[in-house]
Amino acid sequence: MAKKLVIPGEFVAVCEEYMAGDGTYDHDGKIFSAYVGELELDSEKKVARVKPLNPPIQLKVGDAVLGVVRDMRETMVVVTISGLEGTERGISGETEGSLHISKISDRYTEDARREFRKGDILRAVVIRTEPSLQLATNRRDLGVVVALCTRCRSPLIKRDRDLFCEKCERAETRKTAIDYSNPPEGMQKDKNPE
Repeated sequence: MAKKLVIPGEFVAVCEEYMAGDGTYDHDGKIFSAYVGELELDSEKKVARVKPLNPPIQLKVGDAVLGVVRDMRETMVVVTISGLEGTERGISGETEGSLHISKISDRYTEDARREFRKGDILRAVVIRTEPSLQLATNRRDLGVVVALCTRCRSPLIKRDRDLFCEKCERAETRKTAIDYSNPPEGMQKDKNPE
């Protein structure tokens, strides 16, 4: 098999000689690279492939992800996924997942908007990838890991079962992960510039 480095859009073969395989596409009888990667022209199977040098992360069932709550409804929360937990690489593009009310907690949840707020950073597990990305937070290690006060946007500190805003002196509730992160000591008392 012949191999060489190619870039997206680079001509790699003609359809009379090869079929477009992974990482390539066919346009007007010509095969082009879809990625920066290593071209493989398999003369035995007559397939042109490009293996990406830095392939995008493909989420799969069971993956723990970190994301930001973007929108909430009574029965669903929409989360923008920012990364796969345990890796330093982010997710390419904008990936959104939905969290149905029945998958928020192992206890009865009446309204998803009582468990999460816009801007909360949470850890969830992927429970389905097709036709859409679906998430769950119904384990103790899943849920909100960082939250801000809904009134003043100061970091919330975990106290017993509630989250507390020292600036507003008020408590808020969330479906928190067991390892909810309190902000660093100096950040707790900082005033937010307006």
